[in-house]
Formats: sequence, C-alpha cells, structure tokens
Amino acid sequence: MAKRKTTQTEELHVEGVEEVKSSSNGLASWWNTVKHRQDIFMYVLGGLALLVLGWWGYKVLVVEPQQKEAVNAMWQAQRAFERDSFRLALENPGGGYDGFLAIIDKYGSSKAGNLAKYYAGICYLNLGEYDNAIKYLEDFDAEGDLLPIMKYGVLGDCYSEKKEYDKALKFYEKASNVGNHPQLAVFYLKKLGLLHEYQGNKEAAIAAYERLRRDFADQLLADWRDIEKYIYRAGGGDK
Repeated sequence: MAKRKTTQTEELHVEGVEEVKSSSNGLASWWNTVKHRQDIFMYVLGGLALLVLGWWGYKVLVVEPQQKEAVNAMWQAQRAFERDSFRLALENPGGGYDGFLAIIDKYGSSKAGNLAKYYAGICYLNLGEYDNAIKYLEDFDAEGDLLPIMKYGVLGDCYSEKKEYDKALKFYEKASNVGNHPQLAVFYLKKLGLLHEYQGNKEAAIAAYERLRRDFADQLLADWRDIEKYIYRAGGGDK
C-alpha cells in the first residue's frame, strides 16, 4: 500500500545528533515522506489487522446463525482486498459475489455490514478517495481494545492526506487515548507529535513526546527508545 497494507511496521528512526538538529525544510521533507509511504500502516500492521479482523469476524459473525448469509457473501470481497484489488473489493470481486458496497446496502444493520464499512473505508483511502473513506470509517462502529484505535488513526491519515491537519491531529489524539494496545497508542502518539512539529507547534510536539516517554516506558518499543531524540529536536530537554 504505498501501499498501506503491509505485514510489517516501518520504524521511524532519527540517527545521530546532526539528524536530530535537521532544518525545518528537512523536517517538512521527512514528514511528506512519512505521509506518502503508508506501507508504515499497519492498517494497521496490515497483516495483523487482517488477522484481528478475521478473528473478530469469526467470533461475532460466524457463530451467530443469523449472520451466516452476510459472512458468506463477503469472503470474495475480502480476498480481493487482501490482493490489494481495492476497486474490485468494493464493487465486483467476481464469482457472482457482492462487493463491500453491496454488502453494506444489503446487510448494513448487521455486524457483517458494519465490518464491510471498515473495509470500504480502507479501500477508498488506498484509492485516494478520501471523502468516501471518511464517510465509511465514520459509520463503522468500532468496539474493543484495538478497533477504535485503528478507526481513529486511519481517519487521521485521511485528513492528513487532505491536508486538513487540525482534523488529523484530533483523530491522532483520539487514537492515542482509546483502547488498550500500547504499540498502536505509541505509534499514533508519535504521529501526533510529528504533525505538531511539522506545523511548527513545538510546545504541543514536546508534550506528545513527553507523554509517550512517561506513559509508555517500555524498552522493547522502538518508538520509546528514540523518543529523547525527538524531544531534543523539538526544543525540549537539555541542549
């Protein structure tokens, strides 16, 4: 998915004091690179997201008899999604099966229809149709410890792509505050700081980085290990 759906999390590292002291032009260029290399996303943790959604779908859909028809209708669209055939997944995955849009129309009030809204949002994001992505993601009813983080984080990315940075910041902050998944919370808290820094709001950037350092003190998290460098670059800490 510069491709946004991937099987790995791309680590964002700043190496050495000279890079930490990079110019504002360098930071802008770096932020644009981050934005447009969305294989970082993990949409989230790509393979992990699909695994989690698959497990969630099995638990709440297949085991409920009244949902079987909707689940059976959706499997071909999911296969197209996994192949990055996003337009086909939305409209015509083949074999006479419905795409996500038809599934939403037919089963919109069901749990399967709800899950199809998330898939549709991700498809539209990858197709560059950000308003449609926002529409379906906002309609997606995210529950549990992981899905709300994913929903708000992807909405943040949609608004970032639209250059509506204030809205992007709002959703990155939401993503860092909901659910219970430290790795994803740290990921979006760091993105929150980076976007504040990109906009020149050093104080807000430092606050986000300081919170990451304070609330997620885990040496196993790469984003926590380099956080001192980000604080230093934004003007915090000892010079």
